[in-house]
This record gives sequence, C-alpha cells and structure tokens, in this order.
Amino acid sequence: MSTTVAEFTPQSYKTDEHPIWCPGCGDFGVLDSLYKSLAGLSVNPKDLVVVSGIGCSGRTPGFVKSYGFHSVHGRVLPVALGVKLANPALTVIGVGGDGDGFAIGGGHIPHTARRNPDFTYLIMDNSTYGLTKGQYSPTSPLGFQAGSTPYGSIEQPLNPLAMLIAYGATFVGQGYSGKPRELADLITRAIQHKGFGFVNILSPCITFYNTYKVIPPKIAEVPKDHDVSNRAKAFELALETDHVMLGVFYQTQRPTFEDGVAGVIKQAQAAGPPRLEAIFAEFS
Repeated sequence: MSTTVAEFTPQSYKTDEHPIWCPGCGDFGVLDSLYKSLAGLSVNPKDLVVVSGIGCSGRTPGFVKSYGFHSVHGRVLPVALGVKLANPALTVIGVGGDGDGFAIGGGHIPHTARRNPDFTYLIMDNSTYGLTKGQYSPTSPLGFQAGSTPYGSIEQPLNPLAMLIAYGATFVGQGYSGKPRELADLITRAIQHKGFGFVNILSPCITFYNTYKVIPPKIAEVPKDHDVSNRAKAFELALETDHVMLGVFYQTQRPTFEDGVAGVIKQAQAAGPPRLEAIFAEFS
C-alpha cells in the first residue's frame, strides 16, 4: 500500500494569533523565514516544539502552529533540552533575544554547546531590550545611548558567533531579517544539522534601535571557499569587524547528547537492576 507524504506550506504553520510586534520589526522577517523553512522541510506541526524565553521574541510560540512553551527569562536552552530528551523524535526550536540569551540566560550557552543536543537555537539580535523600552543589551555597541546609558555604554559588546564557536557549538551561522530568503535557507541548514545548531539573526528594533540603514552597507556573505569545518578559520571570520558576515561560519559533527544518554540507558539495562543486598552492604 502506497503512502502519501503530507504537503505543507508556510500557511500551514500560521496560527489565528496575529503578531503584535511594532510595524517594521525585524522579528516579522524571522517568523516568515521560519515558516518557509518548516514548509520546505515538511515538518509536521504535531512533531514540532517551539520554546521561547522573555522579550519581544518570546511571543513566537503563539504564532507558530506547533507545541509551544513560553518559558521564564533566560531558560530557553534547559527547557528545550528537556523536551528533546523526553522525545528525541521531535523537532525542537528555541527562540530568544540577545538579552534573554546572552545576559540572564548566558550561563546555559556553554553547557548546551558542549552537550551538543540535536535542536536549533535562533537568537533575534536587535542589540537592545526592546520590550522594556530600549535599555542597552549584551550586544549593544560601545557608546550606545539609551535611558539606562544616557552618556553611552562603556561596555564592550559580546560577539555571539565567536562565543559559540569557542564554546564548541557544532553549527554556527548568522542571518539578517532583511534577507528572508537567505535566512530561511540558513535556518533550514541549522535544523537539518545533527547537533546543536545556533543562528544569530540580526533583527532590527524599529522603535529603539533602528539599524535598517546601518546594516545593509556592511553586509558581506561568508566566502564561498570558506572551510566551515576549520574552527580556527571560523573564529577568525567571526572576529571580522569591517563587515557584517552572513552565512555558515562553522559546522562539524560529533555525537549528540541524546545519543550519549541512550547509550548510558542501554548499558544500565544490560547490567540489570542493582541487588539491594549490595547497596545495603555499602552502608553497613
């Protein structure tokens, strides 16, 4: 008996909830690219989980037809990891902003990267705390002026790409909401990657830090001859400051966290349950 593969379109992932972001917000472009990527991969909504944190990007699960989890501030990664471990067959996507991901949630990044769970993490990076009226964030440029820094920020911004490469993420890329077609392709590659896929997405805040005119003149694609498996070259490319590089910086393969857990379970099952007498003897 033949089976028919379900066909999905971007419309298949839209809910009845309409995004309430400010008109012109870069997050609209990210959401549209995500719809297109999911449709291209024919991900069934029943097999999809979108996990978010707090911030403008935190509303994303409500706009995607899937299982959704709007977690607490900065806890996207541990929640997404728990979901993936509970059911490795699911397609899990974490979404968050630069504040949620690199400030209060920053401590989870190195441990998620080293564990290499098989899910995708999309950061909507607008370099400001848009939801709370435009304070400076971990990726705000030096001298950034806002209500919290009226004389300009004196802190050096984080480099998300260099940080994730250094921590050992197995897929690191960067996209721009103003290039939705290329962004959809990048998200697709991250989802297809077997392991922890990180995509930093430049997503301008039209209200508090409008970089739509600043970013385009600096955009450059990752060179076609760039060896994505060369970690040192990827790190060097991530430190490039003259241009805003878009594309895949680094990609490698190693066992996933779920594979490791499955192996431990298999060994434990083969060994059989521990004898109570032996356990009691340890404490006698």
